[in-house]
Amino acid sequence: MSMPHAVFAPQSAASADLGDLPQWDLTDLYASMEAPEVTEDLKAALDRSKTFEASYKGRLADLAKDNVAALVTAIRAYEDLEDLMGRLISFAGLVYAGNTIDPVAQKFYGDVQEQITTASSHLLFFTLEMNGVDDGVMDAALEDEHLAHYRPWIEDLRKDKPFQLEDRVEQLFHEKSVTGSGALNRLFDETMASLKFGVDGEELAIEPTLNLLVDPDAEKRKKASAALTKTFSDNLRTFTLITNTLAKDKEISDRWRSFSDIADSRHLANRVEREVVDAMVAAVREAYPRLSHRYYKLKAGWLGMEQLNTWDRNAPLPDADTRVIPWNEAKDTVLSAYSDFSPNMAEIAGRFFDNGWIDAPARSGKAPGAFAHPTVPSAHPYVLVNYQGKIRDVMTLAHELGHGVHQVLAGANGPLMAPTPLTLAETASVFGEMLTFKSLLAKAEKPETRKVMLASKAEDMINTVVRQIAFYTFERKIHTERRNGELTADKIGELWLSVQGESLGPAIKLNEGYETFWTYIPHFIHSPFYVYAYAFGDCLVNSLYAVYEEAESGFQQKYFDLLKAGGTKHHSELLAPFGLSASDPTFWKKGLSVIERIIDELEELDRA
Repeated sequence: MSMPHAVFAPQSAASADLGDLPQWDLTDLYASMEAPEVTEDLKAALDRSKTFEASYKGRLADLAKDNVAALVTAIRAYEDLEDLMGRLISFAGLVYAGNTIDPVAQKFYGDVQEQITTASSHLLFFTLEMNGVDDGVMDAALEDEHLAHYRPWIEDLRKDKPFQLEDRVEQLFHEKSVTGSGALNRLFDETMASLKFGVDGEELAIEPTLNLLVDPDAEKRKKASAALTKTFSDNLRTFTLITNTLAKDKEISDRWRSFSDIADSRHLANRVEREVVDAMVAAVREAYPRLSHRYYKLKAGWLGMEQLNTWDRNAPLPDADTRVIPWNEAKDTVLSAYSDFSPNMAEIAGRFFDNGWIDAPARSGKAPGAFAHPTVPSAHPYVLVNYQGKIRDVMTLAHELGHGVHQVLAGANGPLMAPTPLTLAETASVFGEMLTFKSLLAKAEKPETRKVMLASKAEDMINTVVRQIAFYTFERKIHTERRNGELTADKIGELWLSVQGESLGPAIKLNEGYETFWTYIPHFIHSPFYVYAYAFGDCLVNSLYAVYEEAESGFQQKYFDLLKAGGTKHHSELLAPFGLSASDPTFWKKGLSVIERIIDELEELDRA
C-alpha cells in the first residue's frame, strides 16, 4: 500500500531471511490521510451527531412509552453514527500504529481523535437517557420484535446505570479524556516507540531488543537485558509520572462513579462478576509452586544452572529449533492447523493474508507487540504483528488470527453488539494457539523434539496465566498505594519485584535492573486490569479443548456459535452448551491442571 509522507519506514534488514513480509492495505477504510472522504466523513459525523441530539434529546422516555418504532429508528441512526466514527478513528489509529514517531501520523491521529470526541459528545445523552427509561416501560417496549433485536445491548447498558453521572459531568469527563488519559496514552506510545537500546554498538528499537531475550546466546541475552535496563532507567521519570497520573485519573473516575473496588469498572466492562475473577486469581496464585516454581527449577537444570537470571527466563532450550522461520512457513503452519479443525475457520483466516489485512515487519517507530483491531462491522479487522521468525512469532500470529476470525464472525451483530468482553475475546485467540501447538506436537517424532515443544508450551501458558495474574496483582498494588499519594520509581520497582518474586519462584534470580521492567507493559497504560483476561481465556480454553478432544461431533458448530455471539450473551450462556461454568469453584483448577500435566510429562521425560 502506498501511504503519503513515508508513514511506513523500511523493513528491517533481518527480514531478508523471513521472505516478503506483508504490510497492510488500509484503503478499505480510506485511501490516505489526505483523502477527501476523511474530511467529508469527519464533517458528516459532527453534523449528523448535532442533528441526532436535536432530534432525540429529552424524548426517549416518551418514545419508549408511546412510539417504539421511532425509538428503533433512533437506535439504528445511533448505530450508523457509531460505525461512521468507528471507521474514522480506526483508520487514524492504524495509521498511527504503523509509525508512532511520524509527525504527520501523530498529528492526524490527534486531530481525528479530537474531532471524534467533539462529535460523540453530542451522542452522550443517548445511552444516559436510555437508562433513564423506567424499567416497566422498557420491559413493555421490548415486546416489540424490532426493539427486541437490541435487547442484549439495552440490557448491557442498564448494567452501567448505577455508575452513571449527571449528563454534564459525563460530558466533561468525555471531553477532558483527550487532554487527560488519552494524552498520556499517546505520550507513552510515542516515548516507547522512540526509545533506542544500545547492544554491541547498534541502536535498536524495543522489539528487536526484546527479541534478543530469546536468543540462544546467553551473552546476547545479558547484553539485551542491560540495554533495556539502561534505557528504562534513563526514562523512569517519564514512566513514573504517566503511571502516577493515570492511576490518580482512574481513582477520580471510580470515586465519582461509586465503584467500591479498584478493578470493578473493568469487571463491569468485561461483564464478569468480581467473585469469578477473585476465584481465578486465588486459584492461580495458590498454584504458583506447582506451575512456575516447578517449571523454572526444571529449566535451570536443563541449562546447567542453579538459578536462572531474569534474562534466561525465556531462553531457548539447548535442543530447541532456533532457525529463522520464513513468513510463508508460518502462514502455512497456522492455516493448516486451523483447517484441520475447520476449513471455514482457515478460509476466514486466509482472507487476512490474501487481502492485505496484516502488517508484519518489525519497523522503527511501529507500535510494539501485536494486536487484532476489529475496526467496524462495515469493514473488516486488521492484524499487526512484529514478525521476526521465532516460533513464538508463529504462535503470536496464530493468536491474533484467532482474534481476527472471532471479529469477522461477530461483526454480523452490528456496531453495538459485535464487541466482545475481554474475558471472552481471548477465547478464540488462545484456542487458535492451542490448535497450532497441537498440530505441531503431533508431528514431533523424537522424544527430544516433544520435550522442547512441551517446554515451549508450558512457558507460553505460564506467561499467559501466571505472569498475567502477577501483572494483575501488581496493578492492584499500584492503584491501592496511589490512593495514599504519589509513588516514587523506587516504590513502584519494589512492588514489581515483590509480585515477580512470588510468581517466578526461587529458581529465578531477580537481577539488578529488573525492577525497571514494569515500564514497557502497555496494558497497564491503555487498559488497566486488562491482563487477567489472558489468564481467564487460557484456563477457559484448556477446559474447552478437553471437551473438543472428547466430543464425537458437533463441537465446531457450538464453537462457531460462541464466536458469532459477539457481545450478545453472558459468559454463563456461552459456556453452558459445553457443560462448563466459570462460576464453578473447580473450573479454574481444571484449567490449571492442564499446565500441571505438561510439567508432569516434562519431569517424566527428564527421568527417562
